[in-house]
Amino acid sequence: MPEALNIARDLDLDLVEVAAQANPPVCRIMDYGKFKYETSQRAKESRKKSGSASLKEMKYRPKIGQGDFDTKTAAVGKFLSEGHKVKITIMFRGREVFHPELGRDILERVAVLIENVGKVDQFPKLDGRNMTMVLSPDKQAQLKSKNTDAESVD
Repeated sequence: MPEALNIARDLDLDLVEVAAQANPPVCRIMDYGKFKYETSQRAKESRKKSGSASLKEMKYRPKIGQGDFDTKTAAVGKFLSEGHKVKITIMFRGREVFHPELGRDILERVAVLIENVGKVDQFPKLDGRNMTMVLSPDKQAQLKSKNTDAESVD
């Protein structure tokens, strides 16, 4: 141990204990400041990659017009292609709640229209006066749709 410490001092590096429980203890000669910096950079990079998917919400009504439906569904597709999860909520008012099939039809139409960028994560369920469905991005479907788009252009 003392000779390793002398070697580290001669090289102007640090002697870092890697495994204290080993017999004899395992040490490594390195620049500890540089090592700490690199590990923090790796941790920062992994946090950046993992935290990109957030939950966006789009609200529909059972009596939505075709133009509004197309606009909102295009926005849902954009969110999914950016890597976000999307929660779609159908809001029922008054006696509309007695016709949940209207909401389910809208959710099924959305699911069919976005199947090239996303997939259904949580199937439609009614809770109170709202019906919700969660969509998540589907990387395989996005790649497949890009390949077919590229082939149709050629």
